[in-house]
Amino acid sequence: MKPMFGRGPSLQLRLLLAVVASVSLIFLDSKLDLFSPYRVFLNSLVSPLQYMANAPSQLFDTVAGKVISREQLQAKNQELEQQVFLIRSDLLQMENLKEENNRLRQLLGSPVRQDARKMVAEIMEVDSDPFTHQVVIDKGSLNGVFEGQPVVNDQGVVGQVLRVGSTTSRVLLITDNSHGIPVRFQRNDIRALANGTGDLERLDIPFIPHSTDIKEGDMLVTSGLGGRFPEGYPIAVIDRFEYDEGMPYARVDAKPVVSLDRIRYLLLLWPSESPDPVVTPEPAVSPEPDNAPAKSEATNG
Repeated sequence: MKPMFGRGPSLQLRLLLAVVASVSLIFLDSKLDLFSPYRVFLNSLVSPLQYMANAPSQLFDTVAGKVISREQLQAKNQELEQQVFLIRSDLLQMENLKEENNRLRQLLGSPVRQDARKMVAEIMEVDSDPFTHQVVIDKGSLNGVFEGQPVVNDQGVVGQVLRVGSTTSRVLLITDNSHGIPVRFQRNDIRALANGTGDLERLDIPFIPHSTDIKEGDMLVTSGLGGRFPEGYPIAVIDRFEYDEGMPYARVDAKPVVSLDRIRYLLLLWPSESPDPVVTPEPAVSPEPDNAPAKSEATNG
């Protein structure tokens, strides 16, 4: 008698087929990027759930902000007024330096740099995986966000946009193991590469000869190479420079200037449009009359 329910493939065969399909999909996605549109769709699909998960935190912050006492508000207001006063005094000198910089660039025939467009974003979610350093922000393709976009805050560089949905985006932090950024030593203009280590408090600077002029406390800033991060943004401070005898390179560690475990608001940067180069006009030469005598190529002594 034939059984009513036939037996399907064995569990081993099912496992083999699942592994082969998974490896094939990973290969196609990494080499051909075939699933990028579907990834954007899935990010857009789950964004309402991310907003719902973030709603209790926002509600708590709103309620907590309304129960602050009057004395605390007055003290905070006085502190902010003092900070604004100091910032305004610094701006007076900054405007003078900006004008001087523009004049020097005009003399050198170099284009004047324009300020990049910026947008404030708020962190909605922090990745719970201890081996990846990523956060989710509340801005997406509807706001003009794009993959690879630089992300900073008021202290320095935070990372870059990794994935973009319609209303949310995922940001890869500079301390992630897969992240690297070209840097420049502010003191002596030495250029290097800063790699993430998986530690929020440490970046690795590889391939530095032991004879290089590097000191603890040196500031690392973006070099502008690669065209992704604008030049001059602070990244990290050197906190260790060691050399072991017999090793070809020194061990150089740096601490990020941004407290990446306590960030909330971020700035998204757009590349500024490259202005037309400043051309120094040549002095006008008045035309000579036809009957003017020819100039002598030699001067009589």
